[in-house]
Amino acid sequence: MMSKRPFFLLILLFPLFLYGQVLTVYRLGPGESITVDGKLTEAAWYRADSIPNLTMVEPDEGALPTQRTVVRVLVDATHLYIGVRCYDDHPEQITVFSKIRDSRMYSEDRIKFVFDTNLDGRTGFIFAVNPVGTRYDALVSNFGEGENSNWDAIWDAHTSRDTRGWSVEVVIPIQSLTFAPGLDAWGFNIERRIQRNLETDRWTGIKRDYRISQVIHAGRLQGLPDFDFGIGLMSKLSLIGETDQALHQSPHSTLNYSLDFSQKITSDILAQLTINTDFAETEVDARRFNLTRFPLFFPEKRTFFLEGADIYDFGIGLGRELIPFYSRRIGLYQGQKVPIIAGGKVNGRHHNTQFGGLVVRTGKLDGELPAATLGVIRIKQNILRESSMGVFATYGNPYAPEREWVAGADAVYQNTRFLGDKNFLVGAWGLYNHNSMSGDHSAYGFKIDYPNDLLDIALTVKKIGDAFQPSMGYVPRPGIYSYRFGLDYMPRPHWRLIRQFFFESGVRVVTNLNHEWESYRVFTAPIHFLLESGDRFEFNIMPVGENLPEDFEISDGVEIPKGSYHWRRYRLEFETASKRAINGQITWWFGGFYNGKLDQIELQLNMRPTANINLALNVERNIGRLPVGNFTQDLVGARLQFSFAPNFELSSFIQYDNETQSIGSNTRLRWTFNMLGDLFIVYNHNINRVDRGYWQYDSNQLIVKISYGLWH
Repeated sequence: MMSKRPFFLLILLFPLFLYGQVLTVYRLGPGESITVDGKLTEAAWYRADSIPNLTMVEPDEGALPTQRTVVRVLVDATHLYIGVRCYDDHPEQITVFSKIRDSRMYSEDRIKFVFDTNLDGRTGFIFAVNPVGTRYDALVSNFGEGENSNWDAIWDAHTSRDTRGWSVEVVIPIQSLTFAPGLDAWGFNIERRIQRNLETDRWTGIKRDYRISQVIHAGRLQGLPDFDFGIGLMSKLSLIGETDQALHQSPHSTLNYSLDFSQKITSDILAQLTINTDFAETEVDARRFNLTRFPLFFPEKRTFFLEGADIYDFGIGLGRELIPFYSRRIGLYQGQKVPIIAGGKVNGRHHNTQFGGLVVRTGKLDGELPAATLGVIRIKQNILRESSMGVFATYGNPYAPEREWVAGADAVYQNTRFLGDKNFLVGAWGLYNHNSMSGDHSAYGFKIDYPNDLLDIALTVKKIGDAFQPSMGYVPRPGIYSYRFGLDYMPRPHWRLIRQFFFESGVRVVTNLNHEWESYRVFTAPIHFLLESGDRFEFNIMPVGENLPEDFEISDGVEIPKGSYHWRRYRLEFETASKRAINGQITWWFGGFYNGKLDQIELQLNMRPTANINLALNVERNIGRLPVGNFTQDLVGARLQFSFAPNFELSSFIQYDNETQSIGSNTRLRWTFNMLGDLFIVYNHNINRVDRGYWQYDSNQLIVKISYGLWH
């Protein structure tokens, strides 16, 4: 018979077998409070349970980290507090570059943590902080393979540095999160980056095959209270003053407002309402040259459309060949703003079901577009341990008074314990587009993916009908079958100088609906390695083919005749380690291009003398030499960011290209004077080069926007 003591121990340890690592939160009692200053001096921090250290993931999987990290979590009825002590034997070598909000922090020391507030192993909220208090937040996306960094939450963080390293205190109002009701535990994971060693340490999921965003491998944060989010209402008023002036025109000034409301119906269901929506503070898009015959993709940056954006993710393997709901179709038309009169949104989860609905009413754009009512709905059901299936639909046309709709379904099987500890995904999807066009209105596809650190294998097949052109979607190339296969072998040789090799290969073939080839590309990387220093070198060979169905104007006055073309491209690329204050990358594509030659030279340079000042320079030159004519394209972009403090930043983005012969600047000051309050001052200025070679003023714009919200 088993003795009572081992049986009792087995009961105590059962949660560890079931959930892995467990951390118990400390509940602040009456009279206990936290001043968020980064110093961890309050007695509550010392009473709390802790993660006493992390485990190295990279470079030596499973090893002891070079520096110790201690993590504690406190809660009260309305807030979460995370305290992290990052010990460092050489604090003078801590690497930090940026104080700009939402910097990705790839090239600096940081801590990064994730909450799975629904315990579904699929969704989560990601936060990161560097040693000077710069904040980053994102949503888990693409089944844990990616992060939607355009999402912004209301939270704060402060840091402190001393002779023993650095520490951080984070406060997250519970109103900033959605979470399943009735849970006393969430998924939780945290990792630390020590950039000078190119080292990543993590609490759970100690595999290079895994990412922190794969919350299925998170530990458990237990002992959570019944949080109090009040009546769950937040209201925000924004006042916007704008002055515009164009060449030979008088200045035009307006004063406007917008209202935004969000209401927690339950702890995991959020409703939002926006009235007279304004996105004046959104940064301009970066200019790019297009050497293809298909439109370019630009990401969504507007706050209203980013909240809960992970719920609207559809299928796997679609990439940028097909996005069934592309929110930039709403409120934007050929570079012009379309007024958004009102919009409503409901996102949430109920048990194992996720759902989202969006309705927007846009106004008229005189002489261009009619008013329109547009809608999107998404329902996704979690099945098995990590998988899901769902339905999706959109309604309306932002550009015409047509009754257009798209509907479809998708299913994804995911297993992050395939063959014991590997990642494996397989998914299929299908869509139908009702519109006034004649032809094939359907699209469908599947993907099989084995994305792991040593071996990454993927097969993707898509069919897009010639009449599948959803007005609220992004489909740059309808009427095709697309086949893509990739095989990457990435060994780590344990050599003194080289950290990892990347032997990459991929094939993409596109045919028309009659299975006649239209294009192909074979990508190989016979030489690609990452040094222990963080420097990287790559050499590629890429045979390409294109069967042009009609003449293609690649540049003004340079038109490539229709027909079949086959050529070969080569690339040399060298990138210096991002841990250095001055680093960059130079890329040279060269070789054939249709029936001629093309050189593409791109230089990216980052200069970060202090965490307060960041300068990024991007230069691109394309030199085409074709029988039908020559062309040279020049593009220069410079971004200067100056941070007085993590909540007070000034940035300027200046761009020039020789096709438009124009220089445009977008200068933006942002002051977050309160977790719920922001002041934006935005100045846009444009000048053009005229025929006689001199520069001439074209237009300018000054925007002042102040927003302030209240929780009720």
